Amino acid sequence: MKVTFMGAGSTVFAKNVLGDVMTTPALRECEIALYDIDGERLEESYIMITALNRNINENRAVVTKHLGVENRKEALRNADFVVNAIQVGLYEPCTVIDFEVPKKYGLRQTIADSNGIGGIFRALRTIPVLKDFTDDMTEVCPNAYFLNYTNPMAQLAGYLGRYTGIKSVGLCHSVQGCSRGLLNDLGIEYKEPIREKIAGINHMGWLLELEDADGNDLYPEIRKRAIDVLNSGNKEHHDLVRYEYIRRFGHYCTESSEHNAEYNNFFIKSKYPELIERYNIPLDEYPRRCIHQIARWKEDKLKYLNDEVNHERSKEYASYIMEAIITDNAYKIGGNVINNGLITNLPDEACVEVACLVNKNGIQPCFQGALPPQLAAMNMLNINVQLLTIEAAVTLKKDAIYQAALLDPHTSSELSIDEIINLCDDLIEAHGDYLPKYH
Repeated sequence: MKVTFMGAGSTVFAKNVLGDVMTTPALRECEIALYDIDGERLEESYIMITALNRNINENRAVVTKHLGVENRKEALRNADFVVNAIQVGLYEPCTVIDFEVPKKYGLRQTIADSNGIGGIFRALRTIPVLKDFTDDMTEVCPNAYFLNYTNPMAQLAGYLGRYTGIKSVGLCHSVQGCSRGLLNDLGIEYKEPIREKIAGINHMGWLLELEDADGNDLYPEIRKRAIDVLNSGNKEHHDLVRYEYIRRFGHYCTESSEHNAEYNNFFIKSKYPELIERYNIPLDEYPRRCIHQIARWKEDKLKYLNDEVNHERSKEYASYIMEAIITDNAYKIGGNVINNGLITNLPDEACVEVACLVNKNGIQPCFQGALPPQLAAMNMLNINVQLLTIEAAVTLKKDAIYQAALLDPHTSSELSIDEIINLCDDLIEAHGDYLPKYH
């Protein structure tokens, strides 16, 4: 078995995924190919993975490194699984551009990596790179599974599922910890294992049902306690946006309040600046995280690059998917796939996040039926933008970029039509060669 890791310069994440592979008996005798375009970060990850292979895997794996576009095909050749964790344009210059250019128009964001104007442009600069990856895969590893962790998830997984012949799925951390995080935050006791049903779109998958091991419906108490928090006036709580979802729409969603604050037209409004404090919305949160992570890596680097580096298997989906396919021991994931009737009141071509069964037959999405209409409507606010963003990336039509931005709920609630068009033009110019040429 061969695992190729694209964006291996993401050293901490590479450790989690590839360390998981090496701690899984069915996977540990494998070939691991590390690929990146940054030579320094690639070398750091190679040192770390090589040490892990020695410390926890008795050198059972064969680890290779591949630098630059000219060596990409060799990294991918004969791969069985390709893990994607790239970030095109990194924090500087592209994330800075995604925040600072909209800010000149008075448009503020929190994370800007998945939806909104930031998500649109992150998708536009990433989809062409995924096309290069999957074109190479079609030639040198056509049967490999492409496991995408890169954001914006819905746009990237949607592109992969509709416009490549590669077997792919989008994987996000937010599904795995959603229910337990909610219950723990609200102080609700429950008996393991809990049973949950989650369906929707990435970062806005809806917790539709939640029961504990005795079959007790936990939602009535969840709703009561969430509304109590809102009514208490507690402005320091970290999850007030999603609790407002519970109050107004009846259900909780998978991704954090700082993300969801910018996925609609309710919370970040220049006309009502008091909402920022009321819902504890951390504007410019992602740049702060990036700056902190860059500084922390400089401090923590030696911890990952020393000879004693170790690992215990994490909850990341990747190794469990590989294990299920290799061994035929079934496993359930929350995956991002093309809808094709899985959620009956969302478009077939949309990328949806649903339960998937994984075994030797691959990744098999499960039928969900219809969402409550208010939840489908919330999803559609973002699906419209996602589909038009993919359209722009595939056709290179500038009008599709404009249309995606015009339909984005946060952007359109703050700016006029002319401002949105001018903002898009400014972002296209600022990104320069990170974007293809549009017509």
